[in-house]
Amino acid sequence: MIQHAYLVASGDLRLAANQNCWPAQQRMEEQLTGALARHGVRVTRAHPYDPTERHGFISSQRMGMNVFRDIPKDAPVIVAEAVWQYSYHVLAGLRDHRGPILTVGNWSGEWPGLVGLLNLNGSLTKMNVRYSSLWSEDFSDGYFTEKIQEWLQHGQVTHDTSHAQPLDAHRLPGDARALGETLAARLQHDKAILGVFDEGCMGMYNAIIDDELMNPTGMYKERLSQSGLVAEMRLVTDEEARTALDWLTSRGMTFRFGEDEATELTLRQTLEQLKMYIAAVRIAHRFGCDAIGIQYQQGLKDMAPASDLAEGLLNNPERPPVYHPDTGEELYAAQALPHFNEVDEGAGMDALVTNRIWQALGLEPSTTLHDLRWGEEYDGQFVWVFLISGAAPASHFKGGYAGASSERQPAMYFRLGGGTLKGVSKPGELVWSRVYVQGGQLCADLGLGRALDLPDEEVQRRWQATTPEWPIMNAVLDGVSRNQMMAKHQANHINVAYAPDRETARHALGVKAAMLGALGIHVNLCGDAREVTYAGHVNEAVQ
Repeated sequence: MIQHAYLVASGDLRLAANQNCWPAQQRMEEQLTGALARHGVRVTRAHPYDPTERHGFISSQRMGMNVFRDIPKDAPVIVAEAVWQYSYHVLAGLRDHRGPILTVGNWSGEWPGLVGLLNLNGSLTKMNVRYSSLWSEDFSDGYFTEKIQEWLQHGQVTHDTSHAQPLDAHRLPGDARALGETLAARLQHDKAILGVFDEGCMGMYNAIIDDELMNPTGMYKERLSQSGLVAEMRLVTDEEARTALDWLTSRGMTFRFGEDEATELTLRQTLEQLKMYIAAVRIAHRFGCDAIGIQYQQGLKDMAPASDLAEGLLNNPERPPVYHPDTGEELYAAQALPHFNEVDEGAGMDALVTNRIWQALGLEPSTTLHDLRWGEEYDGQFVWVFLISGAAPASHFKGGYAGASSERQPAMYFRLGGGTLKGVSKPGELVWSRVYVQGGQLCADLGLGRALDLPDEEVQRRWQATTPEWPIMNAVLDGVSRNQMMAKHQANHINVAYAPDRETARHALGVKAAMLGALGIHVNLCGDAREVTYAGHVNEAVQ
């Protein structure tokens, strides 16, 4: 029976973010330690509040190593997260820790705490480190109480993951299987390039897919530098950037400009973002890339405005045209150039596969990833808030570009500003997915869902409870409960693509399952997606 545990809290690398988010972390820790005290557990915080920096987070990898150096190797450890955190701050200590590990998140949308929790979980899974995970609004609900007792008694927690069933490709519909296998063979024969503008954004170890796992699928990395992106931006003319802006405003997009560079979006910042967009397309073409990912955080954030606007434009086949600087040829004309936000290579592989399938099926191929930010019950069903600062295309929004706006990224994240591509995702059928590493192999979870058209009052409430500058999707994951998703999902990100109706979504998902399986990826069908191979009936063993 666990009676004493050490608590650690991984934080951001950016001081302003750690300072602004510390009060939420402090409240969460007070609630958590109070709940544990009611179970007779004494909690020792393994690192103190720093009065100089004005927060109590582990804020670097070296600090994390030093903290874990003083924690007994066999002691129970709780990693408590109410904010976005850089997983690599604590991975060194957790990798060789022998005692029970519990990751805990607070069920709140105020800061991306659940996002940070899922990133840490996905990183630990990739490292083959055994851990348990829990989440709660105030650590007094029945689910948390039951599961924390289990951890205290046994050093581990079990969750219901019966919503996920391994794919049996032979049970897929014949047409879906044939197309998926054909597309897989074509990809492995012709091969594709993912342009990677610096790996490892924000300590996301789970987002780095090793070449030995990626290359057998036919996908290879072109390792690019964000300094090269900045250099290319300097070659883009003011006139080219202004032409791109005119293209967007002519389609009704709104830019919420101000004059204060420190706190508001300015015309200068937006033009710099559009130079980044043009530069990224030109570099991608130069290296023959089929998809690209911009790290956009460390380094780049200190050199240029945020990449969010560029990312959303890239994921849309309808976007400002970009021309070769010498020949005048339009690059990737009428095509999406899939962009994987924060250089999440699992999301990049996923987006490229989706792009190939959706084009083969004649579907609108825009894709994006989102953070699983938070969610609540609405009208009798659990509705997730999917939220991401970049990569969401206007083709996903109600009203398209006319329903989109650009607002300044929060200054605590981006000192040099830059706007997002903000909108409310339109209602419709979804295929959701995630590619990740587990047990030394590539895996993928696939499911069906729906983006809902909630009343504006509810949308605004959800935005204000999270980050209102970012694009939002209110989504239901069919056949997957909140706790099942949290227990099984191995990343902070989830990929989504639209289908015109449920029948088409089912077919597209079947093709995607077949293609991923043929590429050597272990596929799980989740929730209602299990019906794709079971003629509309879920196997009793997994209900």
